[in-house]
Amino acid sequence: MSAEAANLHGYYRWHAHIYDATRWAFLFGRSALIRTAAETLQPRRILEVGCGTGKNLVDLAHAFPNAEIVGLDLSAEMLEKAAKKTAAFRSRVSLLQDVYSTPISAGRPFDLIVFSYCLTMINPGHAEVVRVAVEDLSLDGHIAVVDFSDSPHPWFRRWMGVNHVRMEGQVLAALQAAGLKPQQCSISSAYAGLWRWVTCLASR
Repeated sequence: MSAEAANLHGYYRWHAHIYDATRWAFLFGRSALIRTAAETLQPRRILEVGCGTGKNLVDLAHAFPNAEIVGLDLSAEMLEKAAKKTAAFRSRVSLLQDVYSTPISAGRPFDLIVFSYCLTMINPGHAEVVRVAVEDLSLDGHIAVVDFSDSPHPWFRRWMGVNHVRMEGQVLAALQAAGLKPQQCSISSAYAGLWRWVTCLASR
């Protein structure tokens, strides 16, 4: 495990207990991203990287009732919460504790890979994670992303950096650098422009 991954693991060891109670005020667009994907896609296998406490896994299970879903996270504490939330879907939702540094599809590629407020916390290495995801993706697969984008306020960027979040507009650039084609992308403002967040559905 890299030093950065170890720092994140330690961070979420404590934040797992307050994550759901606090993050609703920051992590906008998660449910909307899944609804957008469900309007046009019918994935057979889905991977969520950085699945956390499992909120998105439950939404994905409802939106895609015939799909096999894998949730991956480096935090055992977060996955413990996710296991409780997804217990009703255990026949088709599985959880994996690991760092996403190499492909995991093992010959069974994913049709949809979801990154929800994950890529901005992988510093360095977010671009490599996207490239790994492309290797895990089926030929007609899609990557769905919702994440922080940027902020015009240096003090806020510094404060987010303390919480392991880099806000320099790097997410869309990483998708394009990996050869992905953005299809439905938008950038929205939060709290009167304090920061911006991005949603994007991209294909190979």
